[in-house]
Amino acid sequence: MKRNKTKMNMKYKLKSISIAIGLLLVLAGCNDDNVLNLEPYNDISENAAFSTADLVALSVTGMYNGAQRGDYNGQGRGYPFGAAFVQQGDNRGEDVVNVATFYQLTYTGTYDPTTANNVFYWSDTYRMINRTNIVIEGVARALENGILTPEVAQIYTGEAKFLRAAGHLELLFHFARPYNDTPDASHLGVPYRDFAINSTETLAAAEAQGRNTVAECYQRIIQDLNDAEAALPAVGERADARQAITRATKEAAIAFKTRAYLHMRNWPMVIQEGVKLNSRFNLTDSPNGPFASGYGNTESIFSIENSAVNNPGVNAALASQYNRRGLVVISPIIWRNPAWLSDDLRRGEGTLVTTRSGVKYTNKYKDPVNYTDPSPVIRYAEVLLNMAEAYARTNATGNALTALNRVRNRSLADPATQAYVAADFATPAALVNAIITERRIEFVMEGRRWPDIHRLQKDDLAPIAGIPQKVANGTPPADSYTLGTAYNGPYGVNAIPYTDFKFLWPIPQQEINNNPTLAAQQNPGW
Repeated sequence: MKRNKTKMNMKYKLKSISIAIGLLLVLAGCNDDNVLNLEPYNDISENAAFSTADLVALSVTGMYNGAQRGDYNGQGRGYPFGAAFVQQGDNRGEDVVNVATFYQLTYTGTYDPTTANNVFYWSDTYRMINRTNIVIEGVARALENGILTPEVAQIYTGEAKFLRAAGHLELLFHFARPYNDTPDASHLGVPYRDFAINSTETLAAAEAQGRNTVAECYQRIIQDLNDAEAALPAVGERADARQAITRATKEAAIAFKTRAYLHMRNWPMVIQEGVKLNSRFNLTDSPNGPFASGYGNTESIFSIENSAVNNPGVNAALASQYNRRGLVVISPIIWRNPAWLSDDLRRGEGTLVTTRSGVKYTNKYKDPVNYTDPSPVIRYAEVLLNMAEAYARTNATGNALTALNRVRNRSLADPATQAYVAADFATPAALVNAIITERRIEFVMEGRRWPDIHRLQKDDLAPIAGIPQKVANGTPPADSYTLGTAYNGPYGVNAIPYTDFKFLWPIPQQEINNNPTLAAQQNPGW
């Protein structure tokens, strides 16, 4: 299919403009037509968006808005980090059950190159990435023109690089095989876009770029995060507690490095980065703490802000999908896992769980009216479990147990008798598997299961073979949640082997149609 260049150039121009007006859309409660009528978009230049300090600040806020809202046929729908990463990350795994149609294709593995949720996951993540690149280039011009101070320009650039790295990492989880699929990670990753697509020339450059290797992608992710760490303010230097969680910080860049290095299987670097945060964050006393006080707690490192007037809406907000509408529930598979003790506080009725007709729903997202809960992107509990696993894999058992128990003990009825001890694990593999299980319990309904399934393919100590089998799509029967034994069926969604082409999402058809370079690099089988 031949690309209509005029339409594509117009589309990328509109994306550029949307950065500057993003916050205005939110504050004024206007639709696109209302705002565009104020000044026709043909007359708004990208240069204008970076012509004053106030407009630059709006452009940066628009970049965050792009991370939170995305676009789904003209509606904000939580792509990529407002809600979609949680919903997709959960529904690709076996620890939730999809009970409706919103994520049924994801849950059952019956997607194709036109599946809307997957298509918009790709396009909206790259839309966000393009916004980060526009900000980086626009801030550089504003600095050169004396519009911004070097200190402010440095922070804005760091924020953009942080989001750029986070977006590419998320894309790798779904569209590329894990880091260890080849010995040198030389297999295809995703295109790592580090320039703004805002002209005929840059559009041509993007078309010619193709997919970087996985190794190249991770190298550039780490570089962006290193740059972000150097450029960003620390948590305590942000204006208030809310900004310390919802705007990128040095600590957020460090935390994301522990995540990236975990997927690279670089255990020493997971530890080296993680220890930087040991004196900067603390777990909340209760496992409910990060959710009861989402914008002011000691554990959340980076979350996406939502408000009553700016959230992913009834068809995407986590408190809508997971709470009020109950479209996804906790699976009996994890609910009945023997490692999840029956008196664990994370089973707490009315705090983290609600039961309806015997079925277990999450209560992590607590505002089903205004949908103001932040989307939890990364918190200190994950950093500790990343470190615990890295310690276990490098035979530092004592350190591994300390980090693991820090997360687990706060949920135990009697840590003195229920905490893990070295004698509980005969082998390093047993300890690593316990840490992986703890991740499943701690982060259930937070979107972290799929990234673990993805990275543990071909693992030496805790291997997962493809996508595990799942409970059938639909509301599980109440008696399937009865504790006492591990869940052993019935199942209704078959496992997908790692060798099956459906383990990966296809590059969307609309991208293949418009980009001959990527058309030649489609994931095999699609």
